Amino acid sequence: MATEPNREPALTWLKSSTSADAGNCVEVAYSESCVLVRDSGDRSGTILEISPGQWRRFVRRIKDGKTVLG
Repeated sequence: MATEPNREPALTWLKSSTSADAGNCVEVAYSESCVLVRDSGDRSGTILEISPGQWRRFVRRIKDGKTVLG
């Protein structure tokens, strides 16, 4: 689900320490009920809102080397 930009301005946005400064990465913030993901190069743009369970499955598939969309 996409949400309005900057819906919760008090959130702490995190970016991987291994991300290059080229701006080709995402930032993640954790709220009480969901995980928010945004483009680090367009911080005022659309924010993707997903459930904590969906986020855990997504991260697990990446760590396991599986395709994310399959």
